[in-house]
Amino acid sequence: MKYALALTAGLALAVGGLAASQAATPAHAAYAGAQLASNAKVTMDQARAIALKARPGQITDQELEKEGGGSGLRYSFDIKSGGKIHEVGVDAQTGRVLENKAEGPNPD
Repeated sequence: MKYALALTAGLALAVGGLAASQAATPAHAAYAGAQLASNAKVTMDQARAIALKARPGQITDQELEKEGGGSGLRYSFDIKSGGKIHEVGVDAQTGRVLENKAEGPNPD
């Protein structure tokens, strides 16, 4: 009986933790650079899907920014994967992945 109770409590904590981690950065959350979205052909939701296909994991930060390379307007995502944070950049005009690398010791 004690074992079953402990197992049930452990599963409840695990499920609760998973739900909390999935909510880290919801797609509809306000994000830096949202005022630039009217200039983008690719939506935030589309860019998120592209980034997660390129680097499966948990998005911890997202922004739309003007930056060199590609069309000059990109979505940038920090994705936690394999215990590391990776930066994935998606061109806001074409949807092409511009960057997909682990962040160094001095992240942006």
